[in-house]
Amino acid sequence: MKKISFLSVMILTIFTLILSACGTSKENTEEGKNGSGDESKKTIRVVTDAAYAPFEYMDKDKIVGFDADFIKAVAKEAGYQMELVHVGWDPIFVEIEGKLADVAISSITINDERKQSYDFSLPYFLSTNKILVPKGSDIKSAEDLKDKVVAVQNGTTGQEVVEALLGKNNKNIKKFENNNLAILELTSGGADAVVADNGVVEAYAANNPDQKLEVLTDSGTFSAEFYGLMFPKGSELKADFDKAIKKVFEDGTYTKIYKEWFGQEPDLETIQAEQEKQ
Repeated sequence: MKKISFLSVMILTIFTLILSACGTSKENTEEGKNGSGDESKKTIRVVTDAAYAPFEYMDKDKIVGFDADFIKAVAKEAGYQMELVHVGWDPIFVEIEGKLADVAISSITINDERKQSYDFSLPYFLSTNKILVPKGSDIKSAEDLKDKVVAVQNGTTGQEVVEALLGKNNKNIKKFENNNLAILELTSGGADAVVADNGVVEAYAANNPDQKLEVLTDSGTFSAEFYGLMFPKGSELKADFDKAIKKVFEDGTYTKIYKEWFGQEPDLETIQAEQEKQ
């Protein structure tokens, strides 16, 4: 999914760390889900960028989506109350690094670069970039993008893979603030294709059949990615949430949420195999 701009993080860090004395969460005096009576459990602050349907987006004044339902289930299983807050993409990293928030969930790809600054939960979602094109397009694979105009969301792994194909400064790569704008560029005739996470483009094509779009897979070019919850380095929450993630996978909760948002069975075998590597 999306990656963070180093410069943006540095600027936002300087600003937001001034507020760090305000703290991140309040103590929860209620018992957890399992009735442990552990009053040290707190109401945690969970941050997201709610502009990435169907994972997280705003429905009036409420954050909804697959990630929203997933984190609620996991927090409940772990025995925590939570407050889910839309802060935007770059501020997610600033809040977690500055310990202004306890957890981030926003379709965040786990990679080695991010692991240097943050802790991650066990993987909970298998993703890969795919290509969204009009039906009947002569684009059939990633190789066919090389002489086409391609729209991407700026700062994402979709942008990275397209730049690897076309060249970093190629004028045919159009970068947008979010995927909605990238897809609008495609449907209005300003681009030949969009490259983005499979969950995003598949949901858009399925929910907008009148626009006659299709999604192309190129597993030889686009490698698998795994999303994880992101914590401050050394967070004590990680162990509780890893245990809870395993439980919601095992008891069918994860599959139920996945099917509600994507209309199909998740690839549990692949995700759980990746979990075992951690």
